[in-house]
Amino acid sequence: MTDFTIRPAKPGDEDTIVALLRALAQYEKLTHRFHITPEIVRRDYLSERPLVFCDLLFQGDVAAGIANWYWTYGSFAAARKIYLADLFVDPEFRGRHYGRALIANLARRVLAHDGIGIDWEVLDWNQPSIDFYDGLGATSIKNWIAYNLGGEALKKAAET
Repeated sequence: MTDFTIRPAKPGDEDTIVALLRALAQYEKLTHRFHITPEIVRRDYLSERPLVFCDLLFQGDVAAGIANWYWTYGSFAAARKIYLADLFVDPEFRGRHYGRALIANLARRVLAHDGIGIDWEVLDWNQPSIDFYDGLGATSIKNWIAYNLGGEALKKAAET
């Protein structure tokens, strides 16, 4: 494994976070949904009470990867979990086990808080990521379908 560091995002990382997330949006063909700005990062990631946490992986001084996550709670298990919102390693740095290192960093955090796991989603066409997650020993969640209530349906639901 090549020398690298992982650290929590800090003030001054706003442009780095936006650039890595923009690259992820391009890879996932979701730039039409991309609205994040440095100001939003400052507000939602780096405030006194952040809505989301961010770990950055650096190869030397170059930002090579990102993991955005937040705590959730497993009611039946009565324990914390992490929801991994975004995991991305710049294509230039792939094959160096950086994705695995970012996941391992989150796994240590979960275990340090007596948590039970890490959850995330993957696009069904993203076979390289599916293969990576399968290689970690992760399992897809059978019998559960992900849903989202948004846009006009969200507004309509709010009116009822």
